[in-house]
Amino acid sequence: METSMTGAVFVQTNAAHNEVIAYRRDAAGMLTHAGTFATGGAGNGEPHLPSQGSVTLTRDRRHLLVTNVASNDVSVFSLEGAMPALTKTVSTGAAPRSVAEHDRLVFVLATGDARIDGFRLVDGDLVPVEGSSMMLSTPDGAQVGFTPDGRALLVTERGGDKLSAFTVGVDGSLGAARTIDSSGATPYGFAFAPNGILVVTEAFRAEKGAAAASSYRVDGDAITPVTASVGNGRSEICWAVISNDGRHAFTTNFADGAVSRYAIAADGRLMLEDAVAGLTTDGQPGLRDEDLSDDSAFLYAIDADQGRIVGWSVGEQGHLSMVGAWDGVPTTAAGLAAR
Repeated sequence: METSMTGAVFVQTNAAHNEVIAYRRDAAGMLTHAGTFATGGAGNGEPHLPSQGSVTLTRDRRHLLVTNVASNDVSVFSLEGAMPALTKTVSTGAAPRSVAEHDRLVFVLATGDARIDGFRLVDGDLVPVEGSSMMLSTPDGAQVGFTPDGRALLVTERGGDKLSAFTVGVDGSLGAARTIDSSGATPYGFAFAPNGILVVTEAFRAEKGAAAASSYRVDGDAITPVTASVGNGRSEICWAVISNDGRHAFTTNFADGAVSRYAIAADGRLMLEDAVAGLTTDGQPGLRDEDLSDDSAFLYAIDADQGRIVGWSVGEQGHLSMVGAWDGVPTTAAGLAAR
């Protein structure tokens, strides 16, 4: 008799016939291919989908949400059985690239028409929420995400170097955008610490070696900078995750194969601890979307250009030790969620 996946990693292929690749994870962090599951939608079939959060687990871990950028929809998978089961593929705005969920309220970032739209997750379906759609100032958004308490929604708008926050009503309606300039150029992915401190990556696409991350304090829809543009000397930081204790942020550097580790102080101050905490091949591009397991014991990332998933164990003080690499992932792969 099959048992449900207690530890797992999920990646979307972003192929024209889009699919989710599922892996089982054992206690040592090793992955085993568990199956490939059609989303019912279409990816764009191109490498390097510019987003964070195109594959997202709901907070209760009962559903997986996947954006289909070429067919303008989002797929909902149930995870209550031994394998992911597609329950619905729901139309959204054009070119959805990021999806976020909090207590069954779901928001989708549609980059084709520069907007976010809200839905309720009901019986494996996404039901539109009245008053939850909001236009953005630029179509070049990279991520949408909730604050830890679910009271506000944040969007990075890398094209205009902006961060926008919206209050979220109990009915799912959104307040007007409150927008500030990013501390550094090309704000991309972000993650929240449990205490609400926000860490945002900055790709600095025009300046090799200038990649950085910044921290902010978020109160409702008010975003206050704390530490601005802490560089790591590497190239094109784009994705961020934060450990459960809120002490460490891990960022992946797309252009050079490195994972950097930042320390987060209780007051939100950000400090670079190790520019090369983890490494695939130094100077080799391709390291992209990442996620931590639910217990923060393992970090996984897509090494897209090499067509593989790479994993590290997370030790004392956030030190990373590689546990393995798993081939067979298409170079178009984008979005990774772990539990």
